[in-house]
Amino acid sequence: MMRGNVWKRLQASLRDPEMRIRVLALVGGKAIGLALVLAAMKIYLAPALFAQAPAAAPPAPSPEVNAINTAWTLIAAFLVFGMQVGFVMLEAGFARSRESINILVEGIVDTCICGVTFWAWGFAFMFMDGTPWIGTHGFFLKGIPDTYLTTGVPLLAFWVFQFAFADTCSTITSGAMVGRCGFIGDILYSIGVTGFIYPIIGHWAWGPDGWLTTLSVPFHDFAGSTVVHTIGGAISLTGAIALGPRLGRVFRRDGGGPMLPHNIILGAVGGLILWFGWYGFNPGSTLSALDAQGIGRVSFNTTMAACSAGLAALFYAYARVGKWDLGLTVNGFLAGLVAITCPCYWVSPTGAFFIGIVAGVVVIWATDALEYLRIDDPIGAVPVHMVAGIWGTLSLGLFATGAYGAPTPMGADTSAGAIVKGLFYGGGMGQLMAQAIGSGAITIATLAVSFVLMYAVKATGTLRISREGELEGLDVHEHGMLAYPEYVIHGDFGSPHPVSHVK
Repeated sequence: MMRGNVWKRLQASLRDPEMRIRVLALVGGKAIGLALVLAAMKIYLAPALFAQAPAAAPPAPSPEVNAINTAWTLIAAFLVFGMQVGFVMLEAGFARSRESINILVEGIVDTCICGVTFWAWGFAFMFMDGTPWIGTHGFFLKGIPDTYLTTGVPLLAFWVFQFAFADTCSTITSGAMVGRCGFIGDILYSIGVTGFIYPIIGHWAWGPDGWLTTLSVPFHDFAGSTVVHTIGGAISLTGAIALGPRLGRVFRRDGGGPMLPHNIILGAVGGLILWFGWYGFNPGSTLSALDAQGIGRVSFNTTMAACSAGLAALFYAYARVGKWDLGLTVNGFLAGLVAITCPCYWVSPTGAFFIGIVAGVVVIWATDALEYLRIDDPIGAVPVHMVAGIWGTLSLGLFATGAYGAPTPMGADTSAGAIVKGLFYGGGMGQLMAQAIGSGAITIATLAVSFVLMYAVKATGTLRISREGELEGLDVHEHGMLAYPEYVIHGDFGSPHPVSHVK
């Protein structure tokens, strides 16, 4: 009799959708934790348990540590990590007030997840050799040299720099998904992004034996227009499609328009902080403070592209609507920064100027396209990161001057084999085709895998918050608090009607 009652209660619980979600999340979390523990045991305990096995040959001696380059790389890493502040401010400012806390919590948790997965296996997948598709050793940073390749930078310092890049990609991903993504769903897809999609596909371009680096004319992406921004933007696009638009979102072709940001000032300040952090993102990718000319050129090109893109977006928007639009101007200079990230080492200041102008216009065209297709991207993550990232990657094949060589630990290598020359400077179609192959392969692969990931998470019932939760607001429903409690009209703490929500 007692067993029958227990079975009936179990059946009743399993029929409850909320209970199924909790059970699935609990089982999933346990499985992930168990996998991490078993992997750690294998890596750390296997040598002790099987000490009788023949010792492997000692690794080749690592290059001597270069203290100046190490300090430069770490300073750049700290600047890139500071971009997380800019991202959460930008996203929170451009979104509605009732999802502000959710954006900050997701940003913090994504960073923590990225740190663990990138240490456990992500860095090995991306930056260790193995196959042209994926690194096959160095998990938990075990059994790898003290310095990374020939850079003279300690591997742990290089890890910190690359962790900040991986964290940036993860944060980009959430941009088009704010306002209706469940917190458990965010955790699940974040593990997929930072643990698998970003490092594995990134290995193709940045791994020591990635297949895009072995093309007859190698693919180049200096600081990540494709590897960081296109990947992040493409995942963001699949997430927005899988989620569908926010409740109440009416698109222009249906007589509506984008929902207004709750604090555009906060969003603009976040954009400027991102611009500041980009001075670590791009110049720091030299990994060498001794390449003084290269650092100076990259810094100038980064600045020029942002300026020309911001102006292009400002004036283009004014020509269309007769208003000086702050939001489009911010996304304009961010698009310029994304675009110049790939070619910044190899183009001249003039090239950077024109690359930025195109980015500032393209980002508005892409925003219009999403609106027409009824894809809800509250922040503009897809136009800024995916579309501008593709343009920036292709622009290298047009604007590379062939005058600057390649960065090395001791300065620029200007030998014939290191020259990168684009179509506009007499280099022919070779580099442009390599850039198109790399950008196309990474974009298509990311979209395909991301659709599988997002719809798999959606099948668990955790990707999108419930209708009631979305109407209440993610801050209250998921986190039990409001960003601006003093603006609540009704006295009860859980009221879903802050002043800033009234349209």
